[in-house]
Amino acid sequence: MFKHLLNPARTGAVFLLSCLAASIACAADKTTYPDAAASDPKTMGWMVGAPPPADRIVRFADGSYFNFPAMRWSVSNFRQLMPTTNVSRGLGAPVPLARALRSDIDKLTFVPLGSQQPMTWEQSLAANYTDGIVVLHRGQVVYERYFGVLNPEGQHGAMSVTKSVVGTMGAMLVADGTLDANKKVADYVPELAASAFGNATLRQVLDMTTGLKYSEDYADPNAEVWQHSAAGSPLPKPKDYTGPRTYMEFLLTVKPLGEHGQAFAYKTVNTDVLGWVIARVTGRNVAQLMSERIWQRLGAEQDAYFTVDSIGTPFAGGGLNTGLRDLARFGEMIRNDGQYLGQQIVPKAVVDDIRAGGDKAAFAKAGYDLLKGGSYRNMWWVTHNPDGAFMARGVYGQRIYIDPKAEMVIVRYASNPIAGNAANDPVTIPAFEALAKQLIAHPE
Repeated sequence: MFKHLLNPARTGAVFLLSCLAASIACAADKTTYPDAAASDPKTMGWMVGAPPPADRIVRFADGSYFNFPAMRWSVSNFRQLMPTTNVSRGLGAPVPLARALRSDIDKLTFVPLGSQQPMTWEQSLAANYTDGIVVLHRGQVVYERYFGVLNPEGQHGAMSVTKSVVGTMGAMLVADGTLDANKKVADYVPELAASAFGNATLRQVLDMTTGLKYSEDYADPNAEVWQHSAAGSPLPKPKDYTGPRTYMEFLLTVKPLGEHGQAFAYKTVNTDVLGWVIARVTGRNVAQLMSERIWQRLGAEQDAYFTVDSIGTPFAGGGLNTGLRDLARFGEMIRNDGQYLGQQIVPKAVVDDIRAGGDKAAFAKAGYDLLKGGSYRNMWWVTHNPDGAFMARGVYGQRIYIDPKAEMVIVRYASNPIAGNAANDPVTIPAFEALAKQLIAHPE
């Protein structure tokens, strides 16, 4: 979908763009795409053969890896295409998830938003170009499906779900006193003092209420998002390139616009700044800290990994890749007030703070029509619906959905041809809410 936006100076930065902003949700995409079956990456045969046929080769350097439908293969194979850094699960044995698969979920029906025609849960999976989905109820796997080239042993790009994981780590450091949410960013990273972030509080960064001159309008060739992506690309820069060459260098250039604390504005660079703060105060980058504080304690089946820039800095705003079940373990831990396998991994106070939500009035100013009444806290999306559901959201349909009342966690990986979640929310939101009601009404 980004093919018409590329030029030679920008190729290779497409992944960084694709993960960046929910603001693309505001841009109407009128293109007609092949459906999930017709674009199935296994059926299409991407990267099969030694070597693959020329018309089935996917490359990072020329940007072809993120042209639809090839991107449906790429999102499950980023590590084959670009440099990454590991998130170790440790050396202990994985702890299997209990299983109690249900046969009533596929036939569950709901009506998509803006439609008059009912849809089944099974139909919704194809409608949203699902690559993998798992549902936990009371900690047990009650539903699990894989499509295309994703399988239980594989990993998939989490996109901006990454932000919620990094935001959780930031909130953990606030809870244990390592960070003070009321301190300015410049107190932790003095190099950012002259940037727009310098006089923002850490709380404003965590809740994305910073006032920044930073546009994620992909249709604007002068938007700052292009400079961010060029800086973060691990590929060699053109000889005449004079801009920042890393994520950190780019953050130094961000200018203020408006006042901090006045309105929610979803901008990926906030998570990059949080990642820098975390690295500075802990001596660990976000991949290392995630391994030590979370991943090694979940009984995970697989290592996770982050994509990185040219000096190995993990992309805190969207570079996480995990196995589907392991991300479900993370979601289940959050649902259980931070407890898992007899350990308090995340302080209960952190989860309570996320569930309570952020400033609803500030959130309303952002104009998310399908998320009215919601808020944003510690880089989680909070619905404030009757069940108290809250979410981690990523472009192209990535999701962690936690419904406390239903005792349910849904984790979905997807490769929707349209990046913005406004494309899949009309199906996703009522589908997830319908399943929650089903599990409440029929828990066994």
